[in-house]
Amino acid sequence: MQQDMNGRVALITGAGAGIGRATARQMAARGARVGVNDLKDELVNAVVEEIRAEGGSAFAVVWNVSTREGMTEAVRAAYEECGRFDVLVNNAAWVRYQAVLEIAPETVERMLDIGFKAVIWGIQAATEVMDPERGGAIVNVASTAALRSAASSVVYSGIKAGILGITRAAAAELGARRIRVNAVCPSAVPTEGTQRNRNVERDAARVARTPLGRLGVVEDIARGIAFLASDEAGFITAQALTIDGGITFTNI
Repeated sequence: MQQDMNGRVALITGAGAGIGRATARQMAARGARVGVNDLKDELVNAVVEEIRAEGGSAFAVVWNVSTREGMTEAVRAAYEECGRFDVLVNNAAWVRYQAVLEIAPETVERMLDIGFKAVIWGIQAATEVMDPERGGAIVNVASTAALRSAASSVVYSGIKAGILGITRAAAAELGARRIRVNAVCPSAVPTEGTQRNRNVERDAARVARTPLGRLGVVEDIARGIAFLASDEAGFITAQALTIDGGITFTNI
């Protein structure tokens, strides 16, 4: 594994499982010191120990990032732990799919708090602690649902599309501080959180429509995030990298 993130400090929100966990492991393998954020101590500590067992550097950041105060404290904790802050991955989300007539106010509020507002607060908090000379990188996890939506996803698709707008606007404003802001748009990949919305028939249909002929895995997404956070992407900002095996923009 290339060590292109040596000395960097990265915070990944929602890193107790799924894409967040894979991203934390990927960045640690590349030499970064990784702050693992999630709500549950047991999930966070398990990922931290996993990274350390693989020879990487990680520390726990157990904060609720659905509020401005919580996100600010999470970023500040990572900064104070390491004395610098270089990379933020806004990955945390809470998702419920509901038909239009079934959308509940509490669903909207919780999805907005964790999946949309937290992105804004994270960018704000990271900007405050990133060195203006050294700069940094922020990667926001959107979705192919921001580009091509399905039924029962009004709230989810709206939030993910909004993240792309946030990404472009933040990139425009923060470039002068040498902060790059990008997004990834993953297609549905098997994770602990997506199990309830998957079945064999649906997976088979998705594979049949994917040019690369398989479902993605969390490591596919994590590698894309790590690339955007690394110096290899040093002249890339305001972009949305679609990681989907080609399914979104083809018709086979």
